[in-house]
Amino acid sequence: AQAFALLDVRLPRVLVGFMAGWCVALTGAMLQSLAQNPLADPGLLGLSQGSMVTIMAMLVFWPVAPVAFTPVAAVMGGLAVAGLLSVLVGKARAGGLAILLMGIAIDTVLSAVTSILILYAPSETSYALSNWLAGSLFKASWDTLEGLAPWFVLSLPALFWAGRSLRALDLGDDLAISLGEPVARSQPVILILAVFLTSMAVTAVGPLVFLGVMAPHLATFISPATGRARLLLSGLTGGALVIAADWLTRTATTDLALPIGL
Repeated sequence: AQAFALLDVRLPRVLVGFMAGWCVALTGAMLQSLAQNPLADPGLLGLSQGSMVTIMAMLVFWPVAPVAFTPVAAVMGGLAVAGLLSVLVGKARAGGLAILLMGIAIDTVLSAVTSILILYAPSETSYALSNWLAGSLFKASWDTLEGLAPWFVLSLPALFWAGRSLRALDLGDDLAISLGEPVARSQPVILILAVFLTSMAVTAVGPLVFLGVMAPHLATFISPATGRARLLLSGLTGGALVIAADWLTRTATTDLALPIGL
């Protein structure tokens, strides 16, 4: 019984929580450098909401869809939002503040779509979607870990590649170009990488609101590092925050199971 509790219940829960927190925090640190805005976050820019809307639409309109289609739907939604954001930013030649405002506008529209789906979905589906939207580790298992682990492993070499580019992008596009950084190529690649990491985290545990903003700033408070070191520290901080939040919600309340997102 103790082995079952440890190996089949608690261990996958801890690992899934750490990997999801790592992915969200890493994405937040990337987007903050990419948008040159300290408030940039996969939630504020609409990437998380895009993944959630496509997953919810699939569950509502195609409830018998294979489980394997869920991460595909999440990635498609995230990429659609990233593409729309890139088009709007490109047409407006926007800076960091305008990028954030456009992302908030997209996120607001998608939040309205989310509310419509919850309101008019069947009651059982609506209840399940509401629980998932709160962000939780209730369904963490070895199967969930199996779907998230490859992206966690992929993020490690991506971290070392993107760290150098983001260190230059922190100085601004013009100065980054003068330093030899291929901004026109590196920015879209980093954005696509952020979409994939966000989509996988949303698929595994749902949205983790504000974690993408908070973890990089806490990491910067711990150490004023830049580039790869900042990404690594942000990911570790995000994973630790999710595990701590899960521990707190399980020990502080005995009768009420609170999702970690709340």
